[in-house]
Amino acid sequence: MSAKILLSNSIRFWHCARINRAGQIAYGCEIVRLVHPALNLLKSTQSIRTFATTQAVKMADSVGLSNEEAAALCKPADAATKDFLFQQTMYRIKDPRKSLPFYTGVLGMTLLVKLDFPEAKFSLYFMGYENPEDVPKDPSERKRWAMTRKATVELTHNWGTENEDKPVYHNGNSDPRGFGHIGILVPDVYAACKRFEEQGVEFVKKPDDGRMKGLAFIKDPDGYWIEIFKANVV
Repeated sequence: MSAKILLSNSIRFWHCARINRAGQIAYGCEIVRLVHPALNLLKSTQSIRTFATTQAVKMADSVGLSNEEAAALCKPADAATKDFLFQQTMYRIKDPRKSLPFYTGVLGMTLLVKLDFPEAKFSLYFMGYENPEDVPKDPSERKRWAMTRKATVELTHNWGTENEDKPVYHNGNSDPRGFGHIGILVPDVYAACKRFEEQGVEFVKKPDDGRMKGLAFIKDPDGYWIEIFKANVV
């Protein structure tokens, strides 16, 4: 196998993975062991932080888009979309009695509005970083206001799932992979994670684990991953 092929694949995997202390690639790609001889072969040619994997041969013909290709694929925004707003990310939760304390008490979000649908037996909890004092008192106005906030999390509770003994939903980070995580920007990752530890939050990755220092991944009560980061670390 040539160093050129290994380097190509090393770069591809760096964009979707990080390394944990066990010497495994994780957080976005299949977990695979590092190939140390390949690393030695590449050492003299690497100008950026890269690594090889056992997937090198299998994935040798797969590469990511160049910056130029990505830019060329993007189209100018149509005038009809000028008032569009990214408003919500929805995922399902098993038990709001566990999720609501986590998203408010642990992450510091506010419950913007709760919507119930008795005929279909489910409830929606819209969470976001808004001042509780700004939440309208009138129910109709509160709903309209909540639906205009940016980047909210819509927690969907199907009534009765809280009574299940086992996990109900797939978190997207085990096979088959799909949804990855949401991200929370914080002023100090280490201070935030110290507080999470004191609150008994489960970690996927602590700030000093692996090669990517200064960012962390925690889990919510359903096992969904949440990245904790500062803007200059990503």
